[in-house]
Amino acid sequence: MPWWLDLVLLALAVFLWARGSDTPDDVWSVFQKGLAFVAVMVVLLGGRQLLFEFLALGLAIWLPSASRLDQTRREL
Repeated sequence: MPWWLDLVLLALAVFLWARGSDTPDDVWSVFQKGLAFVAVMVVLLGGRQLLFEFLALGLAIWLPSASRLDQTRREL
């Protein structure tokens, strides 16, 4: 990915995060912050940086599954 595209995506992420923090609507705020997060992840993982890709994969494997969370809620 070219460096200028990385800069555009990072600038867009900062803009969306700032707009999401100022928005009084919670749903729209979460949506804007989610788009900002996706833009940052594209920059980190789209540049063939294997260290970040392995860290993201490890985090995804470490996160609990939805069925396990549902089971613990039923037990309580």
